[in-house]
Amino acid sequence: MSAERNSIQRLFMLSALIMLLAGLLFGLLSAMEYVFPAWLRPFAGFEKLRPMHVSAVLFWILLGATACVYGGLEKLLPASVSQRVMRWQWALWLLAIAGVLYSYAGGRFGGREYWEFDPVWALPIGLSWLLFLFNFFKAVRKLSIWPVYIWMWMTGIVFFIFTFIENYLWVFPFFRERMITDMTIQWKANGSLVGAWNQLLYGTAFFLMERIGNGPKTGRSRMAFAMYFLGLFNLMFNWGHHIYTLPTAPYIRHIAYAVSMTEWIFFIRILYQWRKQVSEAKRLYHYYPYRFLMAADFWVFVNMGQAILMSVPALNLYTHGTHVTVAHAMGTTIGINSMILLAAAFEFLPEGRRFGKGSRLLNPAFWSAQISLFFFWLTLNAAGLYKGFWQMKTTRGSYAALMSDMSPFFIVLLISGFFLMCSLAAIAIVLLRTWFSNFRVNADAGSTDK
Repeated sequence: MSAERNSIQRLFMLSALIMLLAGLLFGLLSAMEYVFPAWLRPFAGFEKLRPMHVSAVLFWILLGATACVYGGLEKLLPASVSQRVMRWQWALWLLAIAGVLYSYAGGRFGGREYWEFDPVWALPIGLSWLLFLFNFFKAVRKLSIWPVYIWMWMTGIVFFIFTFIENYLWVFPFFRERMITDMTIQWKANGSLVGAWNQLLYGTAFFLMERIGNGPKTGRSRMAFAMYFLGLFNLMFNWGHHIYTLPTAPYIRHIAYAVSMTEWIFFIRILYQWRKQVSEAKRLYHYYPYRFLMAADFWVFVNMGQAILMSVPALNLYTHGTHVTVAHAMGTTIGINSMILLAAAFEFLPEGRRFGKGSRLLNPAFWSAQISLFFFWLTLNAAGLYKGFWQMKTTRGSYAALMSDMSPFFIVLLISGFFLMCSLAAIAIVLLRTWFSNFRVNADAGSTDK
């Protein structure tokens, strides 16, 4: 039974890693469309490749976060979750992924920003998340004292289903026919959705830090809970800086700006901890979960600084809707979220696992990913600022001329994106092979037990 249970849980991580590889491939093809615009136009084109890339990356994060929560619960409370519910949850995810890709391939979009697929395929995602909610509470009710990561996981799961439903209010004419209301809800929901899965991932980071530190202090300290409540506060109210450009009530923008500035507390905390983490890195450099957490911490530092600047209304006018926003999204998605998920993918591997020949790729791939991601992020910011200043000019040339002028940025993006894809793909393939080999061993053991 233990082998069967572990095999079902690992299906989520296997699926997440496959989605990561798909997201990397679609992302590279999308970048190539900027430099070679007619290359894939007869088959796919940017209008299909971009949403495929975005959806695959979203599914990597959500499936990976689900695997992390289940992996953590199995460590804390063995045999606490329903295996039948997990099977149905995974099956619904497979149905949704197949439906989304089918929808994009056939040119049937119909959705909204970041969820551009036919809305019918949101139903299995929502149902799977409700099963996740049930399974989580079924397990954690056995805990008398909740460490901070249990609170974060609970918050992420509950707020995700709430904001996911809110994200689809546009299907009702009452909201869809009121443009300002519709756009406000859409941008608010997307901001809150990011905050929801950040809670899942930051909870995973606290869980991993506690395991690496060999003690319960990290997940039960006052500072950890202070950071949790500050993160919850931002999740609930920080979305306001997404709607600076909409004609909403001034107090909403004022509150949003004040909430955004509380992120300085995170920023100062990271700076304070930096020296200690550098000394720890010398001792734990060989340990990949710690190394990826250190990388995530660096990108939290970088993206927090960028988020604070983007929250200043005067600067937001220049950055909103440009590649600066994309740079922030890429830095967050790859630098923070993906690094935490990769740390967890290493940590939750079974005892005695072997990487085989692929172990020689891990160290160069790790550093190549960090360096290429930095150049990728830097170039996106430069391109975004160039476009932002162009947008604010009273007299400007055609958009086609702008895109032609920005071609050097796109070439650097393509080159750095290629190295980033190869680096992350190498890490993902090593992990995928290792997870799959252990999945087969456990599945065979389960069938033998029967």
